Amino acid sequence: MPYPERPLAAALFNTAIGQCAIAWSATGVLRFQLPEHDPEATLARITRPYRGTEVTPAEPTFDIGKAIARIQAHLSGDLDDLRWIPLDTTAIPDFHQAVYKITRAIDPGHTLTYGQIAHRVGAPNGSQAVGQAMGRNPIPLIIPCHRVLAADHALHGFSAPGGLTTKERLLEIERTPGFGEPTLF
Repeated sequence: MPYPERPLAAALFNTAIGQCAIAWSATGVLRFQLPEHDPEATLARITRPYRGTEVTPAEPTFDIGKAIARIQAHLSGDLDDLRWIPLDTTAIPDFHQAVYKITRAIDPGHTLTYGQIAHRVGAPNGSQAVGQAMGRNPIPLIIPCHRVLAADHALHGFSAPGGLTTKERLLEIERTPGFGEPTLF
């Protein structure tokens, strides 16, 4: 997928689940990265699609500091839907944008299935295409693909570092029913 040539800025920051990274243009967040095995890997992954593009200060038209602070708070359990954070989705295909718009509307502590999202974007047999869009989500957490589950409400596939363990941890932080609750057995 070609990425536009424009100033790009990226930052690493600490959270309750490890060091995350965020990349933005002047108009919004382009990418978000959940923690890798070390900070250098996290930063390398977030900037990888921009091979050869200089990572320079992009003067945002939004408060990136507030966005980072609210992401940190969210990952510590002070939940925020994060929908107020502007995104730069100009390099994202139209179908994926439609899927992400619906996904972004899922509140913390709630989930939808791939099939429900497919139905809402007008592709009732498009569960697999929705799954592919989720796997290519460049802005996880802010576009909360971890809140999308299989038809049986089980955890299947999560392309972020840590895979299903990370997905389950994010759902636990958000106090999603059925995740992180004590059981009798």
